Amino acid sequence: MRPSKSRGQNFLVQPAIANRIVASAALGAGDNVLEIGPGLGVLSERIAAHPIARFTMFEIDPRLSERLAKRFDGDRRTRIVMGDFIEADLADAFAQGPVKVIGNLPFNAGGAILRRLCECSRAIEKIVLMFQREVAQRIRARTGDPSYGALSVFTQLYFEVESHFRVGAGNFYPRPKVDAEVLIMRPWSQSRFSSGCEALVLRTVRAAFSAPRKTLRNALGRALEIGAAKIEDAAGRAAIDLAKRAETLSIDDLIRLARELSADLKIADA
Repeated sequence: MRPSKSRGQNFLVQPAIANRIVASAALGAGDNVLEIGPGLGVLSERIAAHPIARFTMFEIDPRLSERLAKRFDGDRRTRIVMGDFIEADLADAFAQGPVKVIGNLPFNAGGAILRRLCECSRAIEKIVLMFQREVAQRIRARTGDPSYGALSVFTQLYFEVESHFRVGAGNFYPRPKVDAEVLIMRPWSQSRFSSGCEALVLRTVRAAFSAPRKTLRNALGRALEIGAAKIEDAAGRAAIDLAKRAETLSIDDLIRLARELSADLKIADA
């Protein structure tokens, strides 16, 4: 089975790492599990060895989907969906949540897959995913870290990063040029914002980071198309210095700013 370079396939071949990834999910009886990018089934076999209730695998490669179908033929708990997880209808996969999500993600699609999971965060119990290390560092970065940016904020609006561990490039075939990192995450026990203001917060974050090298004053004005005076008033009420850049603001700062901008953005805030 030749890995597809265009699909960013790097197969995990180290059993000890596979064991550690699945162990991190703490699988138990009755769990509903979703695996993204099972590939050759190294993680899949270990997942299926647990007394889980339901196991859904999303695999984009027809060759690998067929191989997995033969491997798990007769296991009534398993369902293999051939297609792109980013574009797929996820209603059935999350219908019997909460779901534990596991996977060794293609390096070229990790960020996009994570954004899709953020949309489903309320139906997720736990996430154990492997990313390119540089992407993982951006995901878990905090205010003040060099890697902190829009991806950090968008992810941490929904998930708390509990722990992480590095996986060297030598654990894959073919060997990638960079290391990987596994992130273990859970949805926040209490949402960081009410459901009614989600669109408002996301729009504000997107605008704030739309021009990372510009001050908030310039970035917000350009992206939100709101008059400078209104932005100044909202920032004053939120105690935000518009002379700073977005990377200096905490997630709570951005949520507070979004709420103060709500009237001018004309998005309902519950």
